[in-house]
Amino acid sequence: MKTALRLAAALPALALSATVALAEYPEKPVEFVVPWPPGDLEDVLTRMIADDFQAEYGVPAAVVNKPGGGGGPFPGAIEVAGAAADGYTVGSFVIGVPVVGHRIGIPELAPEKFDPLGIFLTYPFVLAAAADAPYDTLEEMAAYAKTNDLALGHFGGGLIPTRVSLAYAKVAGFEWGSDAPFDALDCNTLASGDADVINTTLQLILPCLDDVKVLASITDSRISLTPDTPTIGELAPDLNIGLWNGLFVRKEVPQDVRDKIIAVARETVTGERAQRLASETGAVIYWQDAAASAARIAADGEALGRIGALLE
Repeated sequence: MKTALRLAAALPALALSATVALAEYPEKPVEFVVPWPPGDLEDVLTRMIADDFQAEYGVPAAVVNKPGGGGGPFPGAIEVAGAAADGYTVGSFVIGVPVVGHRIGIPELAPEKFDPLGIFLTYPFVLAAAADAPYDTLEEMAAYAKTNDLALGHFGGGLIPTRVSLAYAKVAGFEWGSDAPFDALDCNTLASGDADVINTTLQLILPCLDDVKVLASITDSRISLTPDTPTIGELAPDLNIGLWNGLFVRKEVPQDVRDKIIAVARETVTGERAQRLASETGAVIYWQDAAASAARIAADGEALGRIGALLE
């Protein structure tokens, strides 16, 4: 009886101790893993989030870049998949990690491994042509391409915006005269005539924005710097997909830990610094919550399936 009484008396203390332990997160350094080299939009924004996380909670928080190469695609994401599910390793992932990774034979990136905390960036990919092109809209370009060869410049055949551009030709009933990857796709590419239409990010053609025609954006909403330019999804709903980036954790990470990360990230990306970056680059920067992000990932998987079928 005495033993039972002692245990009963100890239970509230044990419960309080457990609550205190959970409330201590974070109590050691937190890593935000970006599986790409430093310098691009996802890296810049994730560094903002890490800085704000450190300021808010008083523990070191740093971005760790883990690009591909000899380790194969997405090695940083694979590292997050193998990390402890305690919230001290957070992935900053492009769409390819949760939507494509498991489809190309990387079992560590199976959908059941991760949950999104939120999506915060859509890269401002656009289809653009020179100012003297004999068409002003994407529909007019498609009509022109049915009787004229147009060369498409892109950053690589496997990139989602490139696949969308190739699939649009199928939907619109024309064929690109040629397509080729470029290391740089900017004002000079169009001015030199190396490509008739380029699939690039808006930030790379901002210096000559008044001298080019932006035909469509490959984003889920219109870009603020080109508000009159439709998204590809407006013109071809089956191709409604963009190249985005979000924060992810292992599925087993507790909700209270997730909430602390989310609180900082949401405030960061909707704050002045991040929105100034959006206005300077054309990036679409926002916060999409976990439930909406999960639904978006599922929809994007279906869209990629449709695009893949078109390109077979």
